[in-house]
Amino acid sequence: MSGFLDSIRCGDCECNVDWAEKRNTIASVAAGVLFFTGWWIIIDAAIMFKDQESFNHAYHACGVIATVAFLMINAVSNGQVRGDSYSEGCLGQTAARVWLFIGFMLAFGSLIASMWILFGGFVVGHPEKPSVYPGIAVFFQNAFIFFGGLVFKFGRTEDLWQ
Repeated sequence: MSGFLDSIRCGDCECNVDWAEKRNTIASVAAGVLFFTGWWIIIDAAIMFKDQESFNHAYHACGVIATVAFLMINAVSNGQVRGDSYSEGCLGQTAARVWLFIGFMLAFGSLIASMWILFGGFVVGHPEKPSVYPGIAVFFQNAFIFFGGLVFKFGRTEDLWQ
C-alpha cells in the first residue's frame, strides 16, 4: 500500500516555457480581468436594481474614484519613484512620489468607502432593504479594481522595457 503512487509521474512536461518573459503579459491580463470583473459586477447590480430606493446610483462614485486611482498608480513607473529614470522636469522624483501617494490614498479611500456603503447602507443601517446585493456589488467592484491595480503595478517588471 505504501508504494501505489510511486509509478505515477507528475510534472514530467517537455514544454520549456520561460515564465520570466511572460510575466508582464500574465500580470497585464490578470489585472485586466480583475478590472473588468469589478465593473461587470456593478453593471449587473445597476441593471437588477434600477430604482433609487433599492440602489442609490451615487454609489458609483466609489468605482469611478477607484478607476482614477488605478490610472494614477500605474501612470508612474517604479524607476521614476526610485529616481533612476526621471531626473528632469518641474519636481522630478518628488512629484512622482506625491502622485503615487495620492493615487494610493484614492484607492484605499474608495475601498474603505465601499465598505462603509456595504455595512452602513445595506447591512446595519437599513435592515429593511430587500437585498444586500447592491452593497456587496459596490464592495467587490472596488476590491477587484484595487487588486487589479496592485497586480498591474507590482506584477510587471520594467527590465524588459530598457
